[in-house]
Amino acid sequence: MLWFCSLSSPTYAAVADDSLDSVELSTPHERLRELGLELPAPPAAVASYLPTRLVPIGDGRALLYVAGQVSVADGKRLTGRCPDEVSIEEAQARARVCALNVLAQIESAAGLENVEQMMQVVGLVLCADGFGDQPKVVNGASDLLVEVLGEAGRHTRIALGANALPFSVTVEVAAVAVVRTR
Repeated sequence: MLWFCSLSSPTYAAVADDSLDSVELSTPHERLRELGLELPAPPAAVASYLPTRLVPIGDGRALLYVAGQVSVADGKRLTGRCPDEVSIEEAQARARVCALNVLAQIESAAGLENVEQMMQVVGLVLCADGFGDQPKVVNGASDLLVEVLGEAGRHTRIALGANALPFSVTVEVAAVAVVRTR
């Protein structure tokens, strides 16, 4: 699968020797390296649920449901309520960590190269009463999915505020994708 970028994007500058009409970009794994990111091991379930579920839909494709991935990096839970304990910018970075964990689950279940389309992302933000910038926080996750998967990373989304999340983490992100299974 190929994906394309505009001539003004930073990715285009990296491949400027190619045709001006369309630019073939790298694989999701190469894009992760370009971003200086490494997929973590897919986080194990911490209760009575599956981290992923593949549901066949025919024609060698399946819906891949990814359970909520919390803001955990290098084994450390990233906790705190937005915006009084954690800034919006830090919460966005934590949403990005959640998306990286979602990508790790996708890689484990189906392979990033098999993602046809991210369908939906559900983002939950631990926040103070009256806080209304949950969409801004969850953009951290949405933006990373597009950076890594290109057009296949574009999705519908829900961004909700919560007064409590598991382990008091700042952000939790769940996702659904269509993946190729053959």
